[in-house]
Amino acid sequence: MFSVEKCSIPASTLLAKYSMDDTYTDCYTAEIPGRISLTRFIFAFYTTLLFKLERLILKLVVAKPSLDSQARQLADGASERFAAWHVEGRSANEILMCDFRGRTRSWLMVAHVCPVSGARTRLYFGSAVVPIRGAKSLEFGFQTLLLGFHQIYSVLLLYFAKSRLKRLIKKENA
Repeated sequence: MFSVEKCSIPASTLLAKYSMDDTYTDCYTAEIPGRISLTRFIFAFYTTLLFKLERLILKLVVAKPSLDSQARQLADGASERFAAWHVEGRSANEILMCDFRGRTRSWLMVAHVCPVSGARTRLYFGSAVVPIRGAKSLEFGFQTLLLGFHQIYSVLLLYFAKSRLKRLIKKENA
């Protein structure tokens, strides 16, 4: 859908440690021409129109406001916090964010590929939903009511980030 595909979580990534039976995880990928840095992907992801809607909801519902300038600081590695999340782990090509309740993880990664037709970047977005301590599985509500929405929303988030990156690249090359 929208040139975004569901995929397995790559081994040895920051998100891979959550690939356990009692934790919901997902991973989506899309490719874009050129070499996109993690910094650029993070900033594009958190400043899409769709994610700005989520940021507004977080501001109104849980009093966790955020600005594009804060997304820039996160992307640049100058901040460990953004809206309702803090950085749980970071490497040269990936970042793992944890929400303020410790229940969900959001993960972004870039992988550079060099096919015959030119350099490309594979963008990854994944998430993990950790069960409440002592619970053997995720709550019924997430599994039945929110899972479908979450999966569609994840695809749209990655699609919007890819589209934003493509527009920025086109604008730079104009």
